[in-house]
Amino acid sequence: MIAGSGSGGTLVWLRRDLRLSDHAALHAATREGAGPVWLAFVFDSAILDALPRQDRRVELILEALQDIERRLRERAPGLGLIVRHGDAAQQLPRLVRELGATRLVFAHDDDPYALRRDAAVRQALPGVRVDSVQDVTVFERRQLLTGAGKPYTVFTPYKNAWLKALQDAQLAPLEPDLERLTATPLATGLPRLGEVGFEPTDLHAFWRGGESTARQHLQRFVAQRLHGYRSQRDLPALPGTSGLSPALRFGLLAVRELARAACERGASEGAQTWLSELIWRDFYHQVLHHHPGVVDGPLKQEYARIRWFEGPEADALFAAWCEGRTGYPLVDAGMRQLRQTGFMHNRLRMLTASFLCKDLGLDWRRGEAWFAEQLLDFDLASNSGGWQWAASCGCDAQPWFRIFNPVTQSQKFDAQAQFILRWLPELAPLDRAALHAPWLAAPLQLGGLRLGVDYPRPVVDHALARQQTLARYAVIK
Repeated sequence: MIAGSGSGGTLVWLRRDLRLSDHAALHAATREGAGPVWLAFVFDSAILDALPRQDRRVELILEALQDIERRLRERAPGLGLIVRHGDAAQQLPRLVRELGATRLVFAHDDDPYALRRDAAVRQALPGVRVDSVQDVTVFERRQLLTGAGKPYTVFTPYKNAWLKALQDAQLAPLEPDLERLTATPLATGLPRLGEVGFEPTDLHAFWRGGESTARQHLQRFVAQRLHGYRSQRDLPALPGTSGLSPALRFGLLAVRELARAACERGASEGAQTWLSELIWRDFYHQVLHHHPGVVDGPLKQEYARIRWFEGPEADALFAAWCEGRTGYPLVDAGMRQLRQTGFMHNRLRMLTASFLCKDLGLDWRRGEAWFAEQLLDFDLASNSGGWQWAASCGCDAQPWFRIFNPVTQSQKFDAQAQFILRWLPELAPLDRAALHAPWLAAPLQLGGLRLGVDYPRPVVDHALARQQTLARYAVIK
């Protein structure tokens, strides 16, 4: 069936759900009502215009759309995605009118920008039924509250409530009826990367493809690494994590599918730990929903009194941190991994964030913004939540005087310095024992490496920085 202007029907707006299976919006559109159903995606200029012209995330999105388009074309001639480029708040209402659609369906998103955009779309479509559905998380918004009816701000009670509330229904796959998808002359094919204003990147060195490839990643992880997840996930030199965070961020896989995989293997310590990480993601999303101010301010308002280090010297320290030249090898290795790949191991996200806030004394918002620009899996809720956790001004049950020691963290989680040497090859001449703190090495241990020339000396003394941080945070008492 080919349908177009004036035909009625439902438009499904893809956003953070770039797949065809276990798809809440597509399920709602194809399992309810009658009439044609179309799929659309908008390269939203309100988001994209601020990005660097080489951005791996845009290329990943395009590859995910290509995967969907290929599968649609295989199903029926003329079946495909409708793609637009421009301000989504203007493009979506225009497209609904072009199609003559009487219903718009999409998965809701608690990002403050997304909420404003979606409200504008609703307002521009009087007389059109606009439905948003739950898809990004297993539990969301007000579905889990304390006994007093308040949102959770500490993870462990939230996790306990999450596990207690979990029923098969929350994880049941929402499979759409793809036979309901309808061809339209408006599905004219996907743009090239350059046509949306971007240039090719090195994405394929680290990620490739859309839903089809992501499912292969999931299957390999479950079969080969899930059992050892608990013991290996904190070791950055090993492939101990799932590597699925980009798939979750862009919805190449449903979070329900990942949670099902974990629950089906619940007797495994690895599966239980992985499920806990998925619950952390839900937790940060509900924090963002209830406390949208965490985007640019601390959840714990008393922490707004902290005076962060500022000025030209602070700017120089921030640049050294961004570029991986602080003189602390594991910190630098993590920062170089981020800049060169768009990935950073979760243990190193905690370490590098702690180092920025509590060794360099810099505002956590500077680091959060840098991660937002660099991370392939950037998610506003998780990024702001993680940074406030590191700065002790968010949802952290631990006291603010917990300060990671970058040397002991290195010795514990990269004992053989394998990760350090992967990203800091200039340190290869050093004795292995000296790789965690080169400035403490005896001359013979340096192997000819010139500190301050071949590799920087530490930009701060950790012990002194710790005392300065304790003084800085004392305003909270």
